[in-house]
Amino acid sequence: MSAPRPIVIFTIGTQGDVRPCVALGQGLQRAGYPVRIATSGNFEPLVREAGLAFFPLTADFQAMLEADRSIAEQGLNLRAMARIFRQRYALWAERWAEEGMAASEGAGLLIGVSNSTLLAKALSEWRGVPFAIARLQPLTPSRLLPPMVLSGSRDRLPGPVSLAAHHLLWLLVWHVMRPAINDIVRPRLGLPRYPWHGPYLGRHALDEKVINGFSRYVLPRPADWPDSSQVTGYWFFDPPAWTPPAELAEFLAAGPKPVYIGFGSMVSSRAAEFTRIVLDGVRKSGRRAVLAAGWGGLEIAEGALDEQIYGLRQAPHDWLFPRMAGAVHHGGAGTTAAAARAGIPAAVVPFYGDQPFWARCLQRRGVAPAALDRRSLNADALAAALTAMAQPEMLREAEALGRAIRAEDGVGEALRHLRRWGLLEEVEMMEAAMEPQRSVA
Repeated sequence: MSAPRPIVIFTIGTQGDVRPCVALGQGLQRAGYPVRIATSGNFEPLVREAGLAFFPLTADFQAMLEADRSIAEQGLNLRAMARIFRQRYALWAERWAEEGMAASEGAGLLIGVSNSTLLAKALSEWRGVPFAIARLQPLTPSRLLPPMVLSGSRDRLPGPVSLAAHHLLWLLVWHVMRPAINDIVRPRLGLPRYPWHGPYLGRHALDEKVINGFSRYVLPRPADWPDSSQVTGYWFFDPPAWTPPAELAEFLAAGPKPVYIGFGSMVSSRAAEFTRIVLDGVRKSGRRAVLAAGWGGLEIAEGALDEQIYGLRQAPHDWLFPRMAGAVHHGGAGTTAAAARAGIPAAVVPFYGDQPFWARCLQRRGVAPAALDRRSLNADALAAALTAMAQPEMLREAEALGRAIRAEDGVGEALRHLRRWGLLEEVEMMEAAMEPQRSVA
């Protein structure tokens, strides 16, 4: 049997976007398929350390957010974010066709994730190879589940209204991606441009096969989704064993489990003021806390401030969260998954995008209080949320959710559906063709 052709996963974004894709890639590679990850250069070390091949894709969210922290302040303004990313994607896309051609050479399956989906789809058309979509959020139109952007208003809408809202959301997505895809990528590949409504409306809009990398215990699969869109469970990337700094280990051992407070890849133009509010809220609550600076959402020095508060840059969630009593975070899909798997309550302070939606899901599941408004957050509100997270009923619900999620095999389920749909070549497990060292500068 000849070696299988590589599978290429295209993904851009923050840590929460890329790490699940690396986990999916590792699962595919363990099953015998060589895997390439096409993503921004700041994630090259992560991809390489995971044993996967790295190919560069121009789109550095970290550099963009660090260069203009005001973007975070507009994160929940759909119109502002559409304008910002429409311009940014068009700029980045100048190199996408050439980078995509290099990454997809000889491939047997292309998987597009989030904002890279239409690039992967175009390359699959150009090369004549299969294509699939991997999603970390529920975007398949439904009469039963309104679009994520309406999560703060009503849990249900009349069926036709819900569908219409989904279609309007996809038209907005196409408005953002159109200059990059229709004016740059597709012409350079010699492909026809999409019509005014893009690829998201019409008879074949739901034909693409979609694996949704979240848990049915956090969000049940809507009953009206087609067979082509399946919920698999989370895709967890567990890095190699991590040894904590001695001072952190000593802090954890010196008292009751602390709560984690950190906002991952989020940044803020008011980080110093925001940090003061967080510190005041922790002190008012009387709870011990570990604060993580991440990409810059908080300004906190490494080490113990005192017996109550410890600061760090970052630490692997898979190691840290099981040692926490709860997590205050931004509500990104990846951090939401990590806290849920650890079986701890959460309090969410959304910054943008899908984060208010996941906050609402956790609240409905009984493992989090109502989301906190970052713009009006004060010490009293944070202290109240920290107190709510310690309630016995919420602790029990969080423990039960953690057990259920830990019993899932999200990556294995994703592979099962890809095989069922005929998208994966037959392969003998012992002939796994690896190419972890290959990369393009």
